[in-house]
Amino acid sequence: MHIHEILRQRRPSISFEIFPPKPEYPIETIYTTIAELKPLAPDFISVTYGAGGSSRERTVEIASAAQNRWGLVSLAHLTCMGSTPAEVEEILEELEQEGVRNVLAMRGDPRPEGGASHFLHASDLIRHIRRGHFSDFSLGAASYPEGHPECPSLEEDLVHLKEKVDAGADFLVTQLFFDNEIFFRFVDTVRAAGIEVPVLAGVMPVLNSRQIGRIVSLCGASIPPRFARIMSRYEHSPDALAEAGMAYATEQIIDLLSWGADGVHLYTMNRPDVARRIMEGLSTVRRALNGSEGV
Repeated sequence: MHIHEILRQRRPSISFEIFPPKPEYPIETIYTTIAELKPLAPDFISVTYGAGGSSRERTVEIASAAQNRWGLVSLAHLTCMGSTPAEVEEILEELEQEGVRNVLAMRGDPRPEGGASHFLHASDLIRHIRRGHFSDFSLGAASYPEGHPECPSLEEDLVHLKEKVDAGADFLVTQLFFDNEIFFRFVDTVRAAGIEVPVLAGVMPVLNSRQIGRIVSLCGASIPPRFARIMSRYEHSPDALAEAGMAYATEQIIDLLSWGADGVHLYTMNRPDVARRIMEGLSTVRRALNGSEGV
């Protein structure tokens, strides 16, 4: 099923992200994760590349397994930096053969071996897919509530985002953030710019102090004072920090759903136990949103 069709039928959506195991680990380790996520009934599940754009083959294999063995609608990440059109089309053909017709189209990082790239931006990749015989794919694109780290201004980043949508993106998935007010302002700005596709909010529960430094260095997400206090207070108590991190993410999602977000994309970090805890914390709220409690 196409994700843009799911988003027309069911909002707010709840979706999960997983990533391939490192090459030295058997691929079966992620299949255990998928089997445990299945009972949580996400609207779809996305499969990333490995670090630096590696593990493309595993991404296709895992997305296919999630969809064909476990019946979960799959969204395969696809990056284009350093790739030729033929390489991109080969991956799309593999996905098509496996029945996976949903792609999150991204620029990605330059390949370590260097070389010129046919695709300079995600919009180039989206445009290429829409013009070819894979035009029936449902295409998502990344968005950045606090601006792309490489972009000099929020205004310029919005221009690039609109280029992705005008090129044919059906929906947007945001980079993680910890301050919902930033997301709310971002969506208002996006709508004012004439971008009407669904915007799914990316949320990551922080479970250990190492994540904070890595998150800030990679994506530049700001840390609001309330969240900083929580992380500082429990920094040296791993169990308490994990508990507080899950509680913060759950409250964040409840606020997003109450505001009217199109959907939430939960970065599970391949931790089905964490996803389960958060989904349990949302169960009553989601029933209320669906009208089963008469509200």
